[in-house]
Amino acid sequence: MRFTCEKNMLVQGLNIASRTVSPKSSLTVIEGILCQAGTGLSLTGYNMETAITYLIEAEVSDPGACILPARLFGDIVRRLPEGPVTVVVDENFKVSIRAGFASFTISAESADDYPDLPDVNTGHPIRIPQNALKELISGTIFAVSENQARPIHTGVKFEVSNDSVSAIAVDGFRLARRTYHPETPTEREMSFVVPAASLKEVEKILTDTDDMASFTLGPKHILYQIGSATLVCRLLEGEFLDWRRVVPSNCPVKLVVNVGDLASSVERVGLIVSEKYKSPVRCVFSDQVLLMRTSTTIGAAEDRCAIAGDGKELEIGFNVRYLADALRVVPSEEVTLELTNSLSPIVLTPVDQKQDFAYMILPVRIKNGV
Repeated sequence: MRFTCEKNMLVQGLNIASRTVSPKSSLTVIEGILCQAGTGLSLTGYNMETAITYLIEAEVSDPGACILPARLFGDIVRRLPEGPVTVVVDENFKVSIRAGFASFTISAESADDYPDLPDVNTGHPIRIPQNALKELISGTIFAVSENQARPIHTGVKFEVSNDSVSAIAVDGFRLARRTYHPETPTEREMSFVVPAASLKEVEKILTDTDDMASFTLGPKHILYQIGSATLVCRLLEGEFLDWRRVVPSNCPVKLVVNVGDLASSVERVGLIVSEKYKSPVRCVFSDQVLLMRTSTTIGAAEDRCAIAGDGKELEIGFNVRYLADALRVVPSEEVTLELTNSLSPIVLTPVDQKQDFAYMILPVRIKNGV
């Protein structure tokens, strides 16, 4: 095998593909990167759960394939001088790497020993702008569960209908939903749950542009195509929470607040709350004002935030981090706070109906007085 390509393109490909290289495995071949040279150069990392393949433009004079040691090959390429890099692999899998006056010789392995990647070739792909898909992921993934007792909730559920693509995450204490409405009908209806770990890799690859990405659903896997990168991962199986039944609707109290102002107040009050000194934030929703206060063994804090509407003196306790997390991803300057009573969740919904999201946070029981 022999190919030549630009160093910066090779570095980019290695950075992306190596994210799913297994750092340590009983199957040693997946600790390397599968390198395939044909019409171009293909780099693949696979940890038996998620695989990333990245395509690079390269001048291939001798097609072939091998498994390169991921860490060593990456370290060498990153330190090469700028310009073209030539890689030659002989029949004994000795690898010669040259760029400028620098040269290295390392050993590779046969590509025949590399495990087959999952085959996802059923149905037609759903196309969505990269920035829209990135917002679906970043706007929900923070709310996935870390409790392995319910593996299905350690991922994000995607629901696709003819006129929408929704992402939903729950962890037993909160729920996050973001919905994208495509300009053209999807002509599909399906739902599936993607592991959070795999979605974090998808999120890293996505850009903030209108360039299109796509995903294709297989029987047990999902395939994402993002520019020159392809990611395929195993889906989670199980019964996901019927989220429509748990999100309150027609809440009697609806208040409008500036997201930035509320986030700043929550952040200030939360300064004395930590993993060691946990305490809920006591929120009193009055007429045109929200009073927040909390106290721990290290001190007390209080702040006020202007709101539009009358909260009817509802007093509710919330986990300060959950409030902050939700406000951080609200995609608008203002948000509607929907309330029912002191024991019911708060739901953050859009003021502008052109947007479509919901963030629900369960209350925390609070003692009388602070």
